[in-house]
Amino acid sequence: MDKSLQETYAPQNICFGCGPANEKGLRIRSFAQGDEVIAEWRAQPHHQAFPGVLNGGIVGALLDCHSNWAATYYMMKQSGADHPPSTVTADYAVKFLCPTPADALIHLKARVVESSKNKATVEAELIANDKLCATCRGTFVAVKPGHPAYHRW
Repeated sequence: MDKSLQETYAPQNICFGCGPANEKGLRIRSFAQGDEVIAEWRAQPHHQAFPGVLNGGIVGALLDCHSNWAATYYMMKQSGADHPPSTVTADYAVKFLCPTPADALIHLKARVVESSKNKATVEAELIANDKLCATCRGTFVAVKPGHPAYHRW
C-alpha cells in the first residue's frame, strides 16, 4: 500500500483530522494525483449527526485537513523543498449542498487555485455516492518559528 502524504511527511502528527498518530482521529490519507490531492474515507457509526447522515463538523474537518495538505504539498513542490512547510488554516468556508450519507465511501478532491510563497487558497469537494455533497474554499499559510504549529511535521 502506498504511503499517504500524511504518513510520508508527518507520521507523528496528532491532528484529529489527518494525524496518523491519533488513534481516535479521522486519519485522512491524502495522495497527490496530477494537480489535485485526493482521498477516500469511510465514516464510523459515531460520526453520524443523526441516523444515516454524517455530522457536519466531521464534513468540515475532512475538507479542512485535506485542503491543508493540498496547500502544503503544493508549496513544497513550488519551492523545490524535500519536506512540506508546516501550514495552518487561516480561514475556510464550507457549503453544504445536501446531506452526506454516513454509510458511503467519501471521496475528497482539493486543488490550489491561488498562491504566493507562504499562502495558498484551496478549493475542495466532498463526494458521496457520485453526488457532490459539500464544497470548501480555504486559505492556508506556512507558519514561522515561534508559532505552536511550527515543526509539527
